[in-house]
Amino acid sequence: MIEQLRNIAVFTSLSVDSLYEISKHIQYVKHKKGTIIIHADKIEPYFYILESGIARAYSNGENQQITFWFGQSGAVLFSFNSYINNGPGYENIELLENCRLIQIRLTDLFLLYNQHLEIANWGRKIAEQELIATERRLIDRAFKGAAERYQDFVNQSPELIKRVALKHIASYLGVTQVTLSRIRAAYK
Repeated sequence: MIEQLRNIAVFTSLSVDSLYEISKHIQYVKHKKGTIIIHADKIEPYFYILESGIARAYSNGENQQITFWFGQSGAVLFSFNSYINNGPGYENIELLENCRLIQIRLTDLFLLYNQHLEIANWGRKIAEQELIATERRLIDRAFKGAAERYQDFVNQSPELIKRVALKHIASYLGVTQVTLSRIRAAYK
């Protein structure tokens, strides 16, 4: 199991001893496409690492779902508010494909943080990277046009264009599907 964990990018900075400690608390789970593993307005008890598949985070708007994040293999999936404040989250995380995930109960993860400095620092780095990615998305949304955001999306995650429904990509970019179609036509 340790070698299997070492092959997942999020774990590469951890020593064998830390991986062994984490391996005592993880469970491998499979969920089908369409499963919502993180629910808004609920305190979520688990932290996930996406071993295979694609997920999206979204919030419900007035008459629509607003996608603000996509995750691929190696991505961490958790509710920030549940993780930090033990409070109900604001986001839903839906699996867009059949997925295999590594699941760890937050109470077990926090116990590991208290017992192992290296694992605590690993958790801090994950939270910091997620914060930076969120900040980057907010800045891009505020200062870049839709066409530029689409080009960045294609450059950063070209495989998602083929695997994610256009309605989710349009929502992520903050445009209608018609506008996305125009952008895609001009991009080609």
